[in-house]
Amino acid sequence: LVAKQTATDSTGLDPNLLPLLKPVNQQVVSSIPTILAQTGPRIFSEQVQGVITFDTRNQANISSRVSGRIERLLIKYNFQPVKQGQLIMEIYSPDLVAAERELIFIYRNDRNDPMLQKAKQRLSLLGMQPSQIEFVIKTGKPIYKVPVFSSATGYILEKSQSNAPLSSMPSVTPVSSGGSDMGGMGGINSSNGAGASTTVAQTTPILIREGQYVNVGQSIFTIYKTNGVIAEFAFPPSLAAEINNAQKLVFRSTSNLDKVYAGSIGLIQPVLRNGENFTIARVYLPGSSEFTVGELISANIPIKKRGWWLPQEAVLKLGNRSVVFKKENEVFIPKQVETGFTVSGLVQILTDISDWQIAKSAYYLVDRESFIITSAGSNKR
Repeated sequence: LVAKQTATDSTGLDPNLLPLLKPVNQQVVSSIPTILAQTGPRIFSEQVQGVITFDTRNQANISSRVSGRIERLLIKYNFQPVKQGQLIMEIYSPDLVAAERELIFIYRNDRNDPMLQKAKQRLSLLGMQPSQIEFVIKTGKPIYKVPVFSSATGYILEKSQSNAPLSSMPSVTPVSSGGSDMGGMGGINSSNGAGASTTVAQTTPILIREGQYVNVGQSIFTIYKTNGVIAEFAFPPSLAAEINNAQKLVFRSTSNLDKVYAGSIGLIQPVLRNGENFTIARVYLPGSSEFTVGELISANIPIKKRGWWLPQEAVLKLGNRSVVFKKENEVFIPKQVETGFTVSGLVQILTDISDWQIAKSAYYLVDRESFIITSAGSNKR
């Protein structure tokens, strides 16, 4: 006969040792030093990167006032610099030529005819300048190719591309203002809508070609004026909650770190681009000529955070989880905790660990062949 044994003494071991015999992925027996979490606020700064872009609230649109054919086009690529009064293109319009011939006919028959003023007004509304109208009357011949001039100084962009997201920002320099305020055949509309989205620019060839027909009221080009730019910063989700509208921001150009600039955040916009979530903050810099579009900049955001703080080596990162080893009954139990910012080698712990004895170095307690089984902490704040 064999004596019957219970579960506690089946191995012949002391029952006091059984809690120490659990698998290493549930607890670890070690004499490694322990620490208590630090507490209190921490003040630090986080750096974010940005770029100088065009202020799309301040732009001019060039649209055709007549239907016709583009006979000559002087714009070859997007974001080509133009000056106010610069010739952009020449358009032939049968409707405009017919109106000019009507003016010539009225003038030759009776210079005092009240219809003469009406004919001049019609040509003016179609986009002809007073000097061009007088030239038609003086010579008695219609102008077949009527010029279209730029209404502003800046960078010109084909209208069909103005709303498309482009890949890279060109390094371009502002151009000086010059010329006269001549609209020609182009209808000019200035846009000052707040909160317009800024696209990243690329100097690509335009799609419009000579010989192409345009319709009445068709928008052809957009001109981004150079009398104001935007400092645009990209914030990761962890920092998005730390900024607010009208907040002061201090930044530097990466080409000159000694000079400091300041501005206020004028717009905060969540963005999903290329499958990545982040937040755009814009600082408007009106009348600024110190920056070049495409220039890289960086800013430091002051942040104040409270919580419990542990050294980085005491927190084990397991993918999207964070684990610490809490000492309980002479053994270390892995506990999952929620973390926040990392500042100067300290990790912010949002889980209440105020009375925990925690292993000073979590990496010494990991068995490389085991999957750690954790129990989540509690009392988050």
